[in-house]
Amino acid sequence: MSVTDVLLHLMRANRRGEGMGLYSICSADRLVLEAGMAQAGRDGSIVCIESTCNQVNQFGGYTGMTPEAFRSFVGSVAGRMGFPEDRILLGGDHLGPWAWQREPAGSAMAKARELVRAYVHAGYAKIHLDASMRLADDPGGGGTWLDAATVTERTVELCRVAEEAHAELPAGSPSPVYVIGTEVPTPGGERDEGRAPVVTRVADVDRTLTLARNAFERADLREAWQRVIAVVTQPGVEFGDEVVFDYKPAEARMLSSYLEQNRDLVYEAHSTDYQTGASLGQMVKDHFAILKVGPWLTFAMREALFALESIEREMYTDREDGLSLLRQTLETVMLEHPKYWESYYRGTEDELRLARAYSYSDRCRYYWPRPELRDAVARLFTNLSHRSIPLVLLSQFMPEQYEAVRLGQLEPVPGELVQHKLLAVIGVYAAACGLSDGGAARTRRSAA
Repeated sequence: MSVTDVLLHLMRANRRGEGMGLYSICSADRLVLEAGMAQAGRDGSIVCIESTCNQVNQFGGYTGMTPEAFRSFVGSVAGRMGFPEDRILLGGDHLGPWAWQREPAGSAMAKARELVRAYVHAGYAKIHLDASMRLADDPGGGGTWLDAATVTERTVELCRVAEEAHAELPAGSPSPVYVIGTEVPTPGGERDEGRAPVVTRVADVDRTLTLARNAFERADLREAWQRVIAVVTQPGVEFGDEVVFDYKPAEARMLSSYLEQNRDLVYEAHSTDYQTGASLGQMVKDHFAILKVGPWLTFAMREALFALESIEREMYTDREDGLSLLRQTLETVMLEHPKYWESYYRGTEDELRLARAYSYSDRCRYYWPRPELRDAVARLFTNLSHRSIPLVLLSQFMPEQYEAVRLGQLEPVPGELVQHKLLAVIGVYAAACGLSDGGAARTRRSAA
């Protein structure tokens, strides 16, 4: 079975009311990917790893990686983990002209077409086509939505490129599956307002699907339309710097019920970070079958790294040099390169300092790929590997990991401590999607 076969089976199971789904890890951090593969290995499931258009693109994105380079990077992580590459589903998120929206439509869409082509050529099989953003010469003022007809036309244009790129792959390569629609004005979400986002209206979903189906048929992409598996909607969940807007099933009931009478697709939900396990499980039952998670994972990783640095400082109070200085390095780098946070955070200098490090929005996730931070993390791990971490310090700064060490479930070494912290988050998603405790393995067997 290919990973897309497993994905399709999970989506069909969800439509049958079996409470199955798939979580998608949206991160390029090695520690996060290792934890995702570890969870999938435990569950006997596939792992879905996605990158966004501004994270990975033909020009490198903020990670410095092209789609082919990212695929190779994920493969290298899998090799070190002993995780089978044929159980990795690569997805492209918000593939369209977002990164070039300040350019005229002609040049922005040309780059978007090349972006989609590069993703498909690199073996990405789950493709989210998103042409919803207004480009420089599109009519209308700032803050207004692009008209639905233009969005649909551009979506079809990008789908045609994806189909052509797939035809150039070796025979037998799995056909891409598509997700359409959008629910946020920017990839990655994050909300500054003090109110919850509005749940997508059923009429808007219906219009999106009707326009898209007709446009695909006119473009002779009927077969590709059969591989549109999900539409992105807003179930009313989001997060900001210090607030999380929780899922309220009653407010999404009409949206959920809509799929009961309609074609064989599901909803994809973005910005599900920081939701409770109960909320995520209910979302899957309500046909939000694909749950995207990203900032929560790097948020948890940052918590673990900060805790380890606190332990490092207590262990080496007699040293004036050679410490990782992780927290200080992160702050310095973010101040020197404010591009990824300055337009998102507001407040006094103290409030900005706290937000840079601790915000739910986790804008510091954009900085971990930088060499200064990679070196600081490596130095932290090295320092904590030279001496055994005292249990009393582990109890003080990482109490959950301390308990696991005491029970003999975890070795008190830096990499495993961070992974344990990440697995606490990923495990919530695996349970919500019915994949933990062998659920995924049973699904794979029944699909075969």
